[in-house]
Order: sequence, then C-alpha cells, then structure tokens
Amino acid sequence: MESSTLVQTERKKRTKSTIVLIVLGALIITAFIISMNTGFTKLSPLEVVRTLFGGGTPKQDLILFEFRLPRIVISIMVGAGLALSGCILQGVSRNPLADPGILGINAGAGLVVMLFVSFFPTTTAAPIFLLPVLALIGATFAAFLIYVLSYKKGEGLLPTRMLLTGIGVAAGISSAMIVLTLRLSPEKYQFVATWMAGSIWGSNWKFVTALLPFLVVLVPLVIYKARVLNVLNLGDQTASGLGAPVNRERLILLAIAVGLAGSCVSVSGGIGFVGLIGPHLARRLVGPKHQFLLPASALVGSLLVLVADTLGRVILQPSEIPAGILVAIIGAPYFLFLLSRTK
Repeated sequence: MESSTLVQTERKKRTKSTIVLIVLGALIITAFIISMNTGFTKLSPLEVVRTLFGGGTPKQDLILFEFRLPRIVISIMVGAGLALSGCILQGVSRNPLADPGILGINAGAGLVVMLFVSFFPTTTAAPIFLLPVLALIGATFAAFLIYVLSYKKGEGLLPTRMLLTGIGVAAGISSAMIVLTLRLSPEKYQFVATWMAGSIWGSNWKFVTALLPFLVVLVPLVIYKARVLNVLNLGDQTASGLGAPVNRERLILLAIAVGLAGSCVSVSGGIGFVGLIGPHLARRLVGPKHQFLLPASALVGSLLVLVADTLGRVILQPSEIPAGILVAIIGAPYFLFLLSRTK
C-alpha cells in the first residue's frame, strides 16, 4: 500500500514537471513571436508571416533574417547555456549561490576575448569561430584558479570558500580588464564597453554557427549526467558509498559548466545572474531532481535572456539597453535576497 502511494506521488510529480516544461516552451515560443515583431523598424505580424514564407520585400527579408532571427536564436542559446552552467555549478559545489558570473568564470572568458580584441587590428575582422575557443581558454583558467584555491584535502570543495574565492577572482580579473581598456582606441573601447555590459552583440548566423557545436555536444552530455548530479547532492561520503567516482565526475561536470559558460560569453558578453536565477526558479517549479531541473533551468534561462533582449530593444528606441543590464536589475536584488537567507 505504501509502495503504491509512493509510485502515485512520483507519477504526479513527473506529470507536473512535464506540464511545467511544456508551459515554459510555450512561453519561449510566444516571446520568440513577439520579438520578431519588435524593433526600431516596425513589422506587423502579417508582414512577419509573409516574410517567413518568402513573400516579403528585400528590406523585410534583411531585417528579419539577417538581424532579428539570428539575435533571437543566440539569446535562446546563450540563456540555456548560462543557466545550465549555473545549475551544474550549484549541484557540484552544493552552493545555492554558485553562478558562472559571480564565480568569475565569465570574467575569465572575457579577459582573454578582450586581450585578443586589444591586439587584433579590428573588431570586425576578428575570426568569429576563434572567439568561443579563446573564451573557453579564459574560462578554464579562471575555473582552475578557483578550484585550486577552494579545494581542501579531506573536505573537498568548501561552498563558502568557493563563493568568496570566485568573487575575489572576478574582482581581480575585472580590474585587469579595466586597465586594458586604457590602451584601446575609441572604436575598440566602444566594442569592449558594449561587451562588458552584456549585449547580444554577435547577432548574425556566423555566431550561431560558432556557438552551436559547443551546445550540441555539451547539453546532451550534461542531461546524461543528471543522475550523477543527484548523487553528488547527497554529499561526497554518501556518493562514494554508492560507488560514484566523486572527484572524476566533479571534474567532468566542472569542465562542462566551464565550456557552456565560456562559449556563450564569447557571443553575448558579460551577462551575469542567468546561471543564478534560472536554476533557482526552475527548482521552485519542478523540484530538485536534475532529470527535470536541468531542462527547466535551460528553458527559464532562455526565456529570461530573450525577454531581456527584446525589452532592451524597445524601452529606449532607437537606442538599446544591453540585455545584461536588465538581467542584472533583476539578478542583483535576488542574489542579495538569497545571500540574506543563506546560513
């Protein structure tokens, strides 16, 4: 009888989680449609539909296919990647405040991208497909530094030490980036300032193509590791008792998180807090099991960045507010709220 009740409860949870995922998917589709109709140049819903099916004018084709659609797709991809990275970091460190932006991983990626931009002749000629690789190198360096400074033999990764170390590393890297801006030309400074604010600057199909391979490889891999994350949440001793190779799995998951964050930051700039807010909201909606938490985090992150980027294009037309600023307006108070509730 008790076993039957547990099965029914589990089934209800699965059904609820599935419904939540479907609703989040529907909200993303709605935001996608609204975003296609939003911008300085007005396109009515009918004109958007006509253009999608090949009946638009050359100007409408240019606006929709060359400017808006790639930017929308990148917003969705970046939101999913950053939220998944944050979810992994929170699971691996058992720290609810872990986020690739707060921990300095995004800053590490940005530093290498900035170094490249500083010494490359022009920002427009920078090899697009090289940027995710460079960002990945920077993110890996920052993550390695944080891991080494946070790890304590016999105790593993200490959540509080990891958070404080990450904040320190992020501050140090940000200072180095500010110093680097002093040698930039006005054109490059404008590019770097926009990048640091978290603008979806890589808004053409080449950037989509550059980012896509990383997500195609890493997203299925992290979904496959959902059970491992569930086990790691039980603590190192329990996970080892269940036969999980804790250190190896933790390093693999950290590498995935760094790969997702670094590649996404290379085309979106320094958008912070997505990896913090996405997993937290998803956890409230579907619970702590990573089989549902990971997809829900990705969907919440995509929705958050897409809505922020769409609003940023509307609020101060013809000027734009970077998506990173709008996300930070929500994320900073939320981070302080979580910090006040963390023991």
